[in-house]
Amino acid sequence: MLDFKLEDIDGILVRYNVALEKEMTPDEAAEELYPKDELIYPIAKAIYEGEEDDVVDALKAAIDAGKKPIDLINDALMVGMGVVSQLYDEGIIFLPNVMMSADAMLNGIDYCKTQTTEVPEPKGKVVCHVAEGDVHDIGKNIVAALLRAAGYDVTDLGRDVPVDEVIAAVVKEKPILLTGTALMTTTMYAFKEINDKLLEKGIKLPFACGGGAVNQDFVAQYDLGVYGEEASDAVKIADAIVASGDDIEKLREEFHKH
Repeated sequence: MLDFKLEDIDGILVRYNVALEKEMTPDEAAEELYPKDELIYPIAKAIYEGEEDDVVDALKAAIDAGKKPIDLINDALMVGMGVVSQLYDEGIIFLPNVMMSADAMLNGIDYCKTQTTEVPEPKGKVVCHVAEGDVHDIGKNIVAALLRAAGYDVTDLGRDVPVDEVIAAVVKEKPILLTGTALMTTTMYAFKEINDKLLEKGIKLPFACGGGAVNQDFVAQYDLGVYGEEASDAVKIADAIVASGDDIEKLREEFHKH
């Protein structure tokens, strides 16, 4: 029979965030993270709640009070999305919540753009696609939406994208990151072909791959591959590239978990 003391159980609960879930709801956890500025707070809260109309109303109020629309993208919208990302990473909220928040944030960015002639500076460019022969694009759509919400300029090539079309897009767009998703095992081998053709052209950029058919062992077999277990990993990989460069081995050390 297992002999647990009360303090042992408390430690286990804290380690797995069960204690947090018992002590506060997701809304209460978000409340702890919102910025205190009275104009920024309602924007961040509306992003967390995924309320597009409330985001725009709060942006209008902030702009009327003297905030610059271009500044609100980084100082309010991104901050609100940061709250959402932190709660998701901690397992407090789930992917549907994140997607609603991402849509609300993108709507907010579009509104800010209509209120200024200034153009927001993207954090970097990313090319996304679904492997040739694969028509399942839900995962890719989530990846693209999360990247856009995080401030990246995304070129979305769509689903069932021929290998040569992917190569042409990389040559043209010069992204910091290429992403690929595959749900079918018969299609994921296109990733290796893309890897080889990029290397033939002397292009060495991180190629983040994921999806139901893909695993870390497969992705690690080719030189440019970085495995993303979840859609949100695409943003983390892009952020790591912006912060520390595109060293693929370092990216693998950080994101290859198994």
